Amino acid sequence: MSPTPSLTSLLEAVRCVRIEPATLTDADLLNLASTAATLQHRAATISALLAGEIARRSVGSDGLAQRLGHRTAIELVRVTTGSTGRDAAVAVRVGSLAESPVLDALVEGTISPSAADAIVTGLGTPTAAVSSDELAAASLELCTLDLDPDRLQRRAREVRAELDITSTADREEALRDARSLRFIRQTDGMSKLIWVMDPETAATVGDVFDRATSPRLGGPRFVDPDTAAHAAAIEADPRTNEQLASDVFSELLRHGVATDSTQLLGTGAPQIRVLVSATALATGIGAATIEGQTEPVSIATVERLACTGGVTEITFANGQPLDVGREHRLYTPRQRIALAARDGGCRWPNCDRPPSWTEAHHINHWARDTGRTDVADGILLCRHHHLQLHNRGWTITRNGATYTLTPPPGVDRAPEFMPTKARTHAA
Repeated sequence: MSPTPSLTSLLEAVRCVRIEPATLTDADLLNLASTAATLQHRAATISALLAGEIARRSVGSDGLAQRLGHRTAIELVRVTTGSTGRDAAVAVRVGSLAESPVLDALVEGTISPSAADAIVTGLGTPTAAVSSDELAAASLELCTLDLDPDRLQRRAREVRAELDITSTADREEALRDARSLRFIRQTDGMSKLIWVMDPETAATVGDVFDRATSPRLGGPRFVDPDTAAHAAAIEADPRTNEQLASDVFSELLRHGVATDSTQLLGTGAPQIRVLVSATALATGIGAATIEGQTEPVSIATVERLACTGGVTEITFANGQPLDVGREHRLYTPRQRIALAARDGGCRWPNCDRPPSWTEAHHINHWARDTGRTDVADGILLCRHHHLQLHNRGWTITRNGATYTLTPPPGVDRAPEFMPTKARTHAA
């Protein structure tokens, strides 16, 4: 039996559905949103499988696409479906997958086409160092993760880096070779700067950008009076975040090294913090991570950066940095470095805020619970989630090096493990 009548009937049924979101309960609203997303993913899967077949029939000069006057299968899919060129390219790429765990999961409906594409593009292709069997095993595991496509692709790239640790320097060099800066003069009198940065450059520029705008974006709260006054001035500035950042970078370029950076950004030059295990640094075998970046860097890069910066040794025991004690009410700079190395950013599930946008939270409240300012009993949270925890009744408990987030009474949500975003061996 042809599937066309069934799909047509389903389409007519969906067209007849009418909902009034404002009349729904919270539970019904979320359930319907989830159901609608499942329908959307299933429809996208069918579209991708059909796009893959269109691509197979479009091979050669006498293929389907060129017979109908289109240059490529992607163009034919775009015109036929009314999708964007990017969506059509993803549909063709996913629909053309060879037999693999990713294709099986896609057909079964356990992952969406976007997730399938994230896994495939993140893992890459087999090489002499990474076999097709290793990639298949990795893709099978990735298909079970409950992550959105963006986070899934980042995790797939991390897995590929872990499988092919010997090629870290080559991948780092490829990213650096891809850097570019374009200055485009527009016809309306404005100009546009498009800057594609490798991870090391992004870490430097990102630190400057965060220091210029983070008080606006829920970044760190400051205790030092001068720094607090500077942050308050940024928050009260009538310019938008984008205008503020533009003016800061413009002034930095205008004045260059003669500029007093404390007047623009606070104290000191941009900071790049690289996380690496002592073993990798001693042996020269392995990789490191620039804080706030997802791509690994080579040990050679670590050694080069250490020549112009400094090295702070953080000793971990049972997955925890050593504590300092209760005599410090606020976490010290060294403790903040240790927390950033362990947590890698806000530890709230599914939050991507980097360490520079976080605050150190006492799991056992300082006043209420006589909590200690120990690294083990501290955790990094962005301002939004820090306020959520304090104001909404959420709690965090620790068992060794494991942290669990528990919702307040009345919230129908199970306790969740709080994963670290760092990639150190201790974490």
